[in-house]
Amino acid sequence: MGAVAFKRTIVTLAVLALTGFAVTSPAVAVDPGFPAPTGDPSIIPPGARVDRIWDGGCTLTEGVAAAHDGMFYFSDTTFTKSCKDPSGKFLQAGNIWKYDPKTGEAMIYRSPSGMSNGLKFDREGNMIAALGADYGGRMLIKTDMRTGRSWILTGMFEGKPYNALNDISIDEKGRIYFTDPRYLGHEPVMADGFAAYRLDPDGSVHRIATDCGKCNGILVSPDQKRLYIVSNDNGWLEFQNLKEGEKTLSGPHLLQVYDLAPDGTLSGRRVFKDYSKDRNPACSGPDGLVADVEGTIYMAERCEHRPGVAVYASDGRELAFISTGKELPTNVGFGRGEDANLLYITSGKSLYRIRVGKRGYQLP
Repeated sequence: MGAVAFKRTIVTLAVLALTGFAVTSPAVAVDPGFPAPTGDPSIIPPGARVDRIWDGGCTLTEGVAAAHDGMFYFSDTTFTKSCKDPSGKFLQAGNIWKYDPKTGEAMIYRSPSGMSNGLKFDREGNMIAALGADYGGRMLIKTDMRTGRSWILTGMFEGKPYNALNDISIDEKGRIYFTDPRYLGHEPVMADGFAAYRLDPDGSVHRIATDCGKCNGILVSPDQKRLYIVSNDNGWLEFQNLKEGEKTLSGPHLLQVYDLAPDGTLSGRRVFKDYSKDRNPACSGPDGLVADVEGTIYMAERCEHRPGVAVYASDGRELAFISTGKELPTNVGFGRGEDANLLYITSGKSLYRIRVGKRGYQLP
């Protein structure tokens, strides 16, 4: 490294230290040793493989999304029971990381994140974040990526705080759909139950699905005619508080699909896949999902006997499978522009990517 470059690096690190941002060294793509992806060669081109590009999370990574400037943002979900400072006294409350695919560098964009989970970018390039519980914000926020200022889009429904917002999808009319389950957190549960909601451009919020179980991943189809909602019911609200010998009863683990009307209302609920009918019952359920431009679904499946991303046609046929080894994946997100066929995967404590044969769908 030359003297000028060395000085520039020192200045950069000093500025980052003063502003409180952490930065990781440039990551080198690593083959994690996962089984090779399989399936339709138009989706999984010959030689395609999963690369690990970042490995620095505390408990699990989530919500990867491509920003309009080419950067990728993802949530580092820091369960407060596990993620503390070196002294073990003080808690974290989530981080949002920013990853630069050109340099391989990652840095913390926001900490604490308000326990962010799902992230999406609207057509103007604003970041929309679903904040959870466990010392989190339990609200939906919008951040102007040019100024860094954020606004609370909704923090309550009918005067009651949300449980713990989880995932987000946005339609081409600018309406934001989000889910509100609860998996952990000490905060009182005051909402009427688990549900999916729609935030309209005029600021009004509508509860659109109360029959989606412990609603988790959510996706508007590219043709704007269907809404997919995951039910991932792991049982008790605070799974970390189970004592030795205690068990909880899990509910439905489903990928559901609804007809989405032009006015944003839902009808015709049906089960796209019932994970309880899997040949092996060891399945912690589905999680996040995205679609390519053809409407094919890429589903993060937390099934212990076969963790990975399953690719489904709109009629339910499995077309391909991208294994994540023994790690349970949480979410997926496509790149933009020339890299619209790069599929990013959050799994375990890491961030992965694979170049597939289809281009991911993004808002026009």
